[in-house]
Amino acid sequence: MQIDGFTQAVREDLARVAAVGDETTMRAAELLVAALEPSLARRFQEALAAAAVELNAQLDEGSVQVRLSGADPELVYVPDVDRPVGPSDEAFTARITLRLPESLKGKVEAAAARAGVSVNAWLVLALQDVADGRRSEVRGRNRLTGYGRS
Repeated sequence: MQIDGFTQAVREDLARVAAVGDETTMRAAELLVAALEPSLARRFQEALAAAAVELNAQLDEGSVQVRLSGADPELVYVPDVDRPVGPSDEAFTARITLRLPESLKGKVEAAAARAGVSVNAWLVLALQDVADGRRSEVRGRNRLTGYGRS
């Protein structure tokens, strides 16, 4: 969903209203819209987030998330994860702060989108796979030094 189209529509609406006035009124309206444009985009995103919350309350399974693709938000349906992450009585109460290089963050977001799950769910599943031995262990950085001959 492209927010630019909505902000452009507001710009045009305000221009039509300002056309009732004189040149000064029209110029003031143009300046006002230019100043408000970032705020309008943010408010549209907040409205989409509120809509997602309302939709989630009505869904029996899965959830709706608002994801940003560049500056444009997307409403995405995310089905419930098929396999349990851990014991069913274990709640997601532990928190961790994870700092990633921006390039890796993009790859993780893309992988989560391909899997149809949130980034958090994807990370939990990936970590669970490594911890349970279903994926190769995380390796440290090994370095070889010396000379070789052929």
